[in-house]
Amino acid sequence: MLPRSITRRRIAVMGALAVAAGLSLSACGGDDSAGTDTAAPAPSAESTLAKLVPENIAADGKILIGSDASYPPNESVDPANQKIVGWEVELGEAIAGKLGLKADFQNAGFDTIIPGIQSGKYELGISSFTDNPEREKVVDFVTYYNAGVSWATLKGNPQGVDPDNACGKKIGVQQGTVEVDDIQARSEKCVKDGKPAIEQVVRKGQTEVNADLVSGKIDGMLADSPIVGYAIKQTGDKLEIIGQMYDAAPYGFAFAKTSGTFKDAVMGALKELMADGTYTKILEKWGVQDGAITTPVINGAGG
Repeated sequence: MLPRSITRRRIAVMGALAVAAGLSLSACGGDDSAGTDTAAPAPSAESTLAKLVPENIAADGKILIGSDASYPPNESVDPANQKIVGWEVELGEAIAGKLGLKADFQNAGFDTIIPGIQSGKYELGISSFTDNPEREKVVDFVTYYNAGVSWATLKGNPQGVDPDNACGKKIGVQQGTVEVDDIQARSEKCVKDGKPAIEQVVRKGQTEVNADLVSGKIDGMLADSPIVGYAIKQTGDKLEIIGQMYDAAPYGFAFAKTSGTFKDAVMGALKELMADGTYTKILEKWGVQDGAITTPVINGAGG
């Protein structure tokens, strides 16, 4: 996916991050001469990780997270209460909890999130960002999932769409995603080979692309593999995957280049969630466990 104001000031005072470490330094009653061990307990993983969160981020007790809530099941708006939901949302909330903070998800256009991170509008980006060298030039990533690209059509593929030869077909993609580059390159090859260009229908939100396909306005679509799989389930199997998934690559949480040890804190929290089983439970709940990873890294594309 391609890169998706004044820096936000905060005047709240940093306060509660290290309180727990000093609460119980002595024995509960008794004579010290009796050999009671009065050594301070080792800090918990959570409190140790919390100390890695920069003060300007931790001061107000929350993490401002930019997310495009039009990409179910990763993130979307629940029409019943207008809250942002999804497995990436639950993972972000669990990570924030490990750091003693709350996750404050802000709905934003996908291609505005990385600029918002750079400007300081958001402190973290969680929006199915593919970690690639181009993006690593402007933000840092911590990887947390692996996804590829899948194509879908109406059940039975009535328009005979072939991902390797979609020349002349109407194909939908979400703006700002890696799929835009993908379909553009395929269209250019069609023209080079003397065939009709692909009619590219680029929509702001993935849910709009899904709706276009269900209604027959487009012949096919391509999106990240978990998105396509979920769309098929949500439409009552009106759609089907065609061809094989390809170009598997990691998703990454996005951070400003100036975020210091914040990415280390988040990666440490993610590792804790993997170790205690929370990570797996969240993915299984949403049916996206096939993309689970075991070892998160910083800047997995090597940029």
